[in-house]
Amino acid sequence: MSTRLFGALCAALSLTLTPLLAQEQQVRYHLSFPNAVHHEAQISVTFTGIKSDTLQVLMPRSSPGRYALHEFAKNVYSVKATDSKGQELRVSRFSPHEWHVSGHQGEVTLSYTLFGDHADGTYTGIDETHAHLNMPATLTYARGFEQAPARVIFRMPQGSNWKVATQLQPLNDSTFQAPNFQYLMDSPTELSDFAFAEWQVQDGAKSKTIQVAMHHQGTQAAFDSYVASTKKIVAEQQAVFGKLPDFDFDRYTFIACYGPQAVGDGMEHRNSTILTSSRPLLTSMNPLLNTVSHEFFHAWNVERLRPASLEPFDFQEANMSEALWLAEGFTTYYGDLTMRRTGIFDLKKYSSDLAGDLNYVLLSPGRHYHSLVEMSLQAPFVDAARSVDPHNRHNTFISYYTYGSVLGLGLDLTLRRDFNTTLDAYMQALWQKYGQPEKPYTLHDLEQTLAEVTKDTAWAADFFRRQVYGSELPDYAALLAEAGLQVRKDNPGKAGLGMANFAYSKQGAKLMNGTYVTSPLYKAGLDRGDVILTIDGRKVTSEKEMEKIMKRLKPTHSVPLTYQRHGTVRKATLIMEEIPTLEVVPFEAAGKELTPAMQQFRQAWLGAKTK
Repeated sequence: MSTRLFGALCAALSLTLTPLLAQEQQVRYHLSFPNAVHHEAQISVTFTGIKSDTLQVLMPRSSPGRYALHEFAKNVYSVKATDSKGQELRVSRFSPHEWHVSGHQGEVTLSYTLFGDHADGTYTGIDETHAHLNMPATLTYARGFEQAPARVIFRMPQGSNWKVATQLQPLNDSTFQAPNFQYLMDSPTELSDFAFAEWQVQDGAKSKTIQVAMHHQGTQAAFDSYVASTKKIVAEQQAVFGKLPDFDFDRYTFIACYGPQAVGDGMEHRNSTILTSSRPLLTSMNPLLNTVSHEFFHAWNVERLRPASLEPFDFQEANMSEALWLAEGFTTYYGDLTMRRTGIFDLKKYSSDLAGDLNYVLLSPGRHYHSLVEMSLQAPFVDAARSVDPHNRHNTFISYYTYGSVLGLGLDLTLRRDFNTTLDAYMQALWQKYGQPEKPYTLHDLEQTLAEVTKDTAWAADFFRRQVYGSELPDYAALLAEAGLQVRKDNPGKAGLGMANFAYSKQGAKLMNGTYVTSPLYKAGLDRGDVILTIDGRKVTSEKEMEKIMKRLKPTHSVPLTYQRHGTVRKATLIMEEIPTLEVVPFEAAGKELTPAMQQFRQAWLGAKTK
């Protein structure tokens, strides 16, 4: 080929390709719900400015705030593609969650049907009353378009009064936009005739809007009460950090869905949260508000004060972090603490919840297997992950939510007692160094900041070595006594079998779960599926009979037991142990003196921070 001919050919190709390459990358979604009664949405997405011969379209496999895989592609079907002229294009299924489209001339419109019947913080739920859309469970995306702006158009069912609640930027009543793929995936949306309230919160020189959009079947009075309590929660948590986050558009939205079609959950997002439950608002107000409290604290802790190990979020893989004990655990601690500081929980309720958390963490054998950091790293296996094979997690795992919360409790009380500072001060310091500038942190950063707050580098290093990288915990009885709260056995002198779940029948008591390594049943050799026939010669055919037998026994007793395994009757010896569970009781309820110093300590810890 001559040089002149080659040059002419290159020029011609250049003229052909220039319009294609010059096209601005854009993504446009259209969603409609003609078959909502059967939980379907019709979705199309147009990709403009494609720069490769083959467009690679994917369905997410994970979701913001979740750490396990969920394989959302299982609910996508009837996939078709057309070019800019409406001509059908060939679609090939490259993997379970990826489709390839070629021959497109720079633009592809992909259409598909989505099935969604699980309204919670992770999935999508659609019916004739609403469309509850978690975007990773709803929208496909394309490689190479991660930084392209996206526009989303919702087409409401004819005759409906559906409105839109979302953190996306509105262009009109039905059209919204996101600056990029990550923001779009982080923007759950509720379409329904929801109840709505909003108010202004002064935050320094700025005024910010807080909204509540709730799809529910309750009364207006119940909704108003919920909103009033949410205002208190917002104010108390603002007081912890000294300011609200810089919400986009100066707006934060609580998106709630309470009703029989919902599944209990809460999920944080940058400028909003999803709150779901099948429990009715009127009779479950406080538990639902407890989720509000937890999720709003995430607006600081996780959404902006964020572990480096979660950056950037990968929508095709499980997302693992060693810092979930702080990201989720400390958030759980403050979620509960806020409920007490607002007065929504009284001291008796808060103390009872503390006892439940302490019993779970102190009595679970998991600390003998893994450190707190390792518990955080287990998230991809436990965070709403689905599997069918039996596991030994009841022995080897303690939730980083509760474990981290109990660590936060111990650290808060220790800082107050020994360092004349608080966990509030620690969170403020972390916020100023890493949250407000949105600089992802490492565990070393957390340790260094604790050293700065306590002015004791050696103590901070020792705390992290023993309680974060290790499995030690402080003396909670001594710490809680500072606030006039007594930790004591709640069944002293009573014998028990340990934590176990039985299904009773005329044959006996069948163990429905694996036994705990610390329990008399485990030590006697019993496991899941075994049927206890007799204890100390007495048949066990009902829960009432089991209670009668236990009342006759003492922790020091050694008694015979018969059980059936795989059709064979076996014998064992049970060595009874005292029921180890604890309770937390205010000194004044336990008949002990509550000193002025204890009252002052308690008020500084549990009292309201707002005027």
